[in-house]
Amino acid sequence: MVRSSRDGTNPGTWRRETGTVVRRAAALPERAGGPFAIVAGSRVPHAPTEWAPHSHPLHELVWVRGGTLTSRVENRIFTVSEGHGLWMPAHVVHGGRATAGARFHDAFFAPDRTPFAFTEPVAIAMTPVLESLLTHLSRTDLDAAARARAEAVVFDVLQPSERQFTLRLPGDARIDAITEALLDDPADHRSLDEWARALNTSDRTITRAFRHATGLSFAQWRQALRVHWALTMLSEGHDVQTVSETLGYAQPSTFIAAFRRVMGTTPGAFFDVTD
Repeated sequence: MVRSSRDGTNPGTWRRETGTVVRRAAALPERAGGPFAIVAGSRVPHAPTEWAPHSHPLHELVWVRGGTLTSRVENRIFTVSEGHGLWMPAHVVHGGRATAGARFHDAFFAPDRTPFAFTEPVAIAMTPVLESLLTHLSRTDLDAAARARAEAVVFDVLQPSERQFTLRLPGDARIDAITEALLDDPADHRSLDEWARALNTSDRTITRAFRHATGLSFAQWRQALRVHWALTMLSEGHDVQTVSETLGYAQPSTFIAAFRRVMGTTPGAFFDVTD
């Protein structure tokens, strides 16, 4: 989850649950920088884990099993759950958070030996074939020929996901108070008119600001933010009723309809597909 900067931290830092482990950066594998194009590994954070903004000299692909990964890059928030990964290009500054108990996987790619280039962060479809290959490459007993064969197939099957789970933060002083409030509490139900009165502006100004900065209306942006929260909560095992109440929906059916509008399917169907 993310929160505002009103406590003096940088905008987009994650709301730290009790017991959150904070790390400066995700460590590179010991074999990174060696003769391999791809170095992969995995671990299980037993508490919610947050990584402060950092970058790597290598491209990074991260994905989780049994949880959700959220990452912040400038004014964009990326949320990926099971079945999807996040490609982070080399030297791009990013922070991140993985939910407790999620099996966290990462693979680092040497830029000079990677035959394609995603210049921006992008969600990747973690197909069974791709996951199996990267798990295979995490072994330490592969000879050079076996590793080269596996790496070649990875480059053939690694593809962007059909869904890109990205939320753009407006970064507009006229509506910063709104985005901060909703990042702190997505259940904040104040209407466009109420916000206009609170900020001594017009609802048309707020609408134009959201449209210009994000391509979404105020209502659409708030709905998309709530779905990002919902993805994390649902992956942590919360039921639809609890998620609905936490996000400020009057009843679960309203939340399910909103989730469908953003994701194109219901929460149950989405997580059935990504399991």
